[in-house]
Amino acid sequence: MQDLLADLLKQATRRGATAADAFVVEDQSFSAQVRLGEVDTVKHAREQHMALRVFVGKSVAAASTSDLSAEAMTRLVDEAVSLARVTSPDELAGLPEASELARQVPDLGLRDPHGHDLPPEEKIELARRCEAAALGADARITNSEGGDFSDRRARYAYATSHGFSGAYETSSFSLAVSPVATENGEMQRDSWYHVTRRRERLDVPEEIGRIAARRAVRRLGARRVKTAEVPVIFDPEMAATLVRHIAGAASGPALYRRASFLVGKLGERIAAPSVTIVDDGTIPGALGSRPFDGEGLSVRRTVLVDQGVLRSYLLDTYTGRKLGLPSTHHAARDGSGVSVSTTNLHLAAGDQEPADLIRSVRNGLYVTELIGFGVNGVTGDYSRGAVGLWIENGELAYPVEEITVAGNLLDMLHGVEGVGNDLVFRDRTAAPTLLIGRMTVAGS
Repeated sequence: MQDLLADLLKQATRRGATAADAFVVEDQSFSAQVRLGEVDTVKHAREQHMALRVFVGKSVAAASTSDLSAEAMTRLVDEAVSLARVTSPDELAGLPEASELARQVPDLGLRDPHGHDLPPEEKIELARRCEAAALGADARITNSEGGDFSDRRARYAYATSHGFSGAYETSSFSLAVSPVATENGEMQRDSWYHVTRRRERLDVPEEIGRIAARRAVRRLGARRVKTAEVPVIFDPEMAATLVRHIAGAASGPALYRRASFLVGKLGERIAAPSVTIVDDGTIPGALGSRPFDGEGLSVRRTVLVDQGVLRSYLLDTYTGRKLGLPSTHHAARDGSGVSVSTTNLHLAAGDQEPADLIRSVRNGLYVTELIGFGVNGVTGDYSRGAVGLWIENGELAYPVEEITVAGNLLDMLHGVEGVGNDLVFRDRTAAPTLLIGRMTVAGS
């Protein structure tokens, strides 16, 4: 793969590019869904994708292809260089300086060398066991939207005309199930899942199934509540969505377009002292880790918010130049272009037990699902449909639905009154249980 990229970059410079970079991805995936014990779908796919970005002076253009033949490579170069020649120049366009490029490509343990060897029948059986455990966990689990197993292995390579060349491989494995609970004519569904880099670290299928069943059953008998301003606790999965919104507002493209509520707030307090948000691409074996970013810069640990103070934005080379700041090594390749992306983004764990956070609330909401996209990245205004459990006298009392939680992200950050100690990386973005002192819960 790296030799292929080297040849491509030589062609680009011979045809007039003053600088260029390119990346290639090859991946192979398998997925299977079982529904009510029967195999519903099985898919196996192999894909490849190459993208080239060229600079002719200060003009830049990009092109991509899934055909890696020699003829396709020539067409790719011709197309990219021709586009660059008719593109308006941008004085800030360009690759990172050669001195900034990664000197080493560390092995972060992102590949499982043997996990993909499992026969398809055994992969399907994992999905079947997961669903069977959910169906057998409670008599009220009467149906299922399916148990799913998937795995993926990928090879990435990236090179620049400045001399960088690096490659790495990744693996991922996932199990999930979505059971349906029924009682007195009411139906409720929920789900649970696990994703990991190594197959042997997947949660036991039966445990995933039992958790999914409990989540579905606890939604039965859901009520609406009257509109009120109350404390709101976000479970870890839902707290992670708040962290994503903060990262989006701290992202270079939103900032230089002045489409973020965090414009001009670097160095200012934006949250309670208990809030620390970190993006760390160096964690061995983690789902978001990578040895270098989409421009060949070493990935590192970045503290966005340190005890409530905004310490860093998320920038690639171009957005950093637009803002007069250095890259934070957060470039990602998106199709043929470059975007800004997080790695292992998380709200740092606090020291409070989740049960203690619940006990501290006399009357409030525990959120287990959020619906819709009612978040304004410019103003920070936040309004989303929610499902969860009502808290009375420090206990989870009954399920609630058809409600909306509303506030403003900055007010919510300042209003954090408790951070749980239950941080677990179930995805690339993670958070512990989070208590916000007051939000509007709109119901009946």
